[in-house]
Amino acid sequence: MGSRPPGDYPGGKEGDVLIVEFTVIGIPCIGLNGGPGFAHTEAFSFQIATDDQEETDRYWDAIVGNGGAESQCGWCKDRWGVSWQITPRTLTDALAAGGAEAKRAFDAMMPMKKIDVAAIDAARRG
Repeated sequence: MGSRPPGDYPGGKEGDVLIVEFTVIGIPCIGLNGGPGFAHTEAFSFQIATDDQEETDRYWDAIVGNGGAESQCGWCKDRWGVSWQITPRTLTDALAAGGAEAKRAFDAMMPMKKIDVAAIDAARRG
């Protein structure tokens, strides 16, 4: 769903789409068209917490395989340049645990693009 302004505005004209409403993994969002002066940057991203490798692969493949691009440490960009982090909960849990477990999981994650859940779980166990 979108709305259009009744007149010109900085960066746009009457009739342009100004506000769009959309849902991302069940979360309602609103986007504002600020015009060409406001480009996407990595300062804004979506994060998806996943339960297992199958779910991680599904989101990763949907984003990267549909014109997106891989990056490091679970990060990727969609075909519009919006950044996403696909983060298995086991990685988040390992980092929250702190100490040696967090260090092992972090070191295992650093060379990865898409997160390998089995490798993170193995690193957690030591």
